[in-house]
Amino acid sequence: MASRPIVPQPARGEALIGVNMHRKKNAAGADGRNRRALGDIGNVVTVRGIDAAKPQAQISRPMTRKFCAQLLANAQAAAAAENNKKLVCVKVETVPGAGPNGAAAGKNGGAVKEAQKKVVVKPEPQEVIEISPDNEKEEEKVKKQDKAVHKKKESPRKKVQTLTSALTARSKAACGLGNKPMEEIVDIDAADANNDLAGVEYVEDIYKFYKLVENESRPHNYMDSQPEINEKMRAILIDWLIDVHQKFELSPETLYLTINIIDRFLSVKPVPRRELQLVGISATLMASKYEEIWPPEVNDLVCISDKAYTHEQVLIMEKTILAKLEWTLTVPTHYVFLSRFIKASIPDKEMENMVYFLTELGIMHYDTIMFCPSMVAASAVYAARCTLSKCPVWTETLKLHTGFSESQLKDCAGLLVYLHSKAAENKLQTVHKKYSHPQRGAVAMLPAAKSLLPASLCQ
Repeated sequence: MASRPIVPQPARGEALIGVNMHRKKNAAGADGRNRRALGDIGNVVTVRGIDAAKPQAQISRPMTRKFCAQLLANAQAAAAAENNKKLVCVKVETVPGAGPNGAAAGKNGGAVKEAQKKVVVKPEPQEVIEISPDNEKEEEKVKKQDKAVHKKKESPRKKVQTLTSALTARSKAACGLGNKPMEEIVDIDAADANNDLAGVEYVEDIYKFYKLVENESRPHNYMDSQPEINEKMRAILIDWLIDVHQKFELSPETLYLTINIIDRFLSVKPVPRRELQLVGISATLMASKYEEIWPPEVNDLVCISDKAYTHEQVLIMEKTILAKLEWTLTVPTHYVFLSRFIKASIPDKEMENMVYFLTELGIMHYDTIMFCPSMVAASAVYAARCTLSKCPVWTETLKLHTGFSESQLKDCAGLLVYLHSKAAENKLQTVHKKYSHPQRGAVAMLPAAKSLLPASLCQ
């Protein structure tokens, strides 16, 4: 859209020629012959008295995009020209009057001298080197050599071996710890993944719970509170109950729960000497009802005790024990941990029999009551592996599942090995005979692991 032409205002007394012509054309323009003015709107204004062949200046218009682009291009061209002027060396002729412009040179002599004083430094031309594939390989080799030289300069400080590091390396080599590969932990529940009775999804949580609550159902040292019972009497009772367990062919769970009930009851109530066997019979009855499908009857237990107690006495003692224990029979016994720890040791039959032999020797003696059931079970596995010369003696898998390191088991394992070394000479021979039978691998006949025996017990 063109803008309205801007006509300059004339001075006072002057007449505008173009306006008079415009009025005359409007007066005589009824016939519509002259349409030339429509073609000149906003383009060129023709004024009378001025040469028509010479066009007047264009009327100013609003700036368009094309015009903006043109201005930007002109500005860039001007900036480029200025940059080129800086890089071009100006050569000025110093001879006055020489050439056709000698006069001009004479007039501008001062400017020429100033131009001569200015020194224009040309940029040095850079050599362009074409790199062929062979040259690239050579440059890579040079770079690698430079890196190697740089590493060699830094390496002497890193390779300096101190006295402490040397002694540490020698100690590890002497103990067989140098460059020892990390031992893999075996997934002991992988074979039972499809066995619903194994409870693979919950077994880890179950044993974490057992470890937390085992001290709640653990009997404390009670011999000082028993006026008529001593450690030897307790050992005789346990030795006899192991024999009864064998004759009735009861499960291992029943034996370990029976001993747990006896110890817990004796730790809360003083018992006369004449009733100690009655406590053992009643505890066996209770554990059998809890663990066995067909538990022995009361009359069977009365007969096996040579009728030392009546039917009513057994039932009364059973009620007394349950009341003192507050009917708490679901407890983690030694057997609960043995079944898990034996599985973690990936045993053979001989290994399994040796673990049970050492554990039964331990629970028969009162000295092991100071250790929690999980430690006795783990120590039995550790002592059995030492006795059978298993290598390694204690694996990462056993450490994970038992929660005990090798150093933590030394005391309890040493006690079990000591009992093993004295089992053949002991007057209580039930456990020794039981595991001397070929059916149980005759593991009781094997020599004890003397490497675990404490110096105080060897004397």
